[in-house]
Amino acid sequence: QAFFCLLFCIPWGSSCPPSCQCTERAGAKAVLCSSRHLEEIPKDIPRDVVFLKLDANSITRIPSNAFRHLSHLEEIDLSRNAIEKIDGAAFKGVAAGLRTLDLSGNRIRSIPKEALLALNAKLRLANNPWHCECALQEVLWEARLDPDSVQDITCHTAPREEYVGKPLLQVLDAGVNFCSVRQRTMDVAMFITMFGWFAMVIVYVICYVRHNREDACRRGDYLKPLPSTQAHAE
Repeated sequence: QAFFCLLFCIPWGSSCPPSCQCTERAGAKAVLCSSRHLEEIPKDIPRDVVFLKLDANSITRIPSNAFRHLSHLEEIDLSRNAIEKIDGAAFKGVAAGLRTLDLSGNRIRSIPKEALLALNAKLRLANNPWHCECALQEVLWEARLDPDSVQDITCHTAPREEYVGKPLLQVLDAGVNFCSVRQRTMDVAMFITMFGWFAMVIVYVICYVRHNREDACRRGDYLKPLPSTQAHAE
């Protein structure tokens, strides 16, 4: 009985991932997993964690609901990893209470805007190989970015070569609007599609009229000799 009590009566929140260190800071639980060669976010993080450090690892992806069970979470440090993909629901469940989210120093080129715009947290997105596009522009304008690092959000790739290597904020301040560029591209694509369908209809009508005309000519050629044949018989 004592064994089962020890097994089932210990609260899950008191556990600690084997590769991490669990401590308390000002009465709040902190889980420290820095530089532990982690390739994914640990599954057994205590539910009552407030500060979570996962920096300097080899994490490549933040999947949906990665932190959903951590309702007390206020700070997440994911800097200096190898993150390339962030799912749209990656921070679902912690958006309301999260105060700081550090994603700097990763390999992030693009990010679903719904993953960040629902957050009230201060974001650090510097030193990533960003592809400057509409979604990133919307994040910059609407999310709470750390003012000390916003200048380090640089265009690694962009629709035009002249923007490459420049801070995104500088490009936008110059009057560039990536969202309007995307809208114009969509409008051009729609125009080309509509023109293609219209051309196909015109070609079909021309072929149909020509085919009917040829049938009428063949029918006329067939009927022309009939009266003369009848007159010859009389």
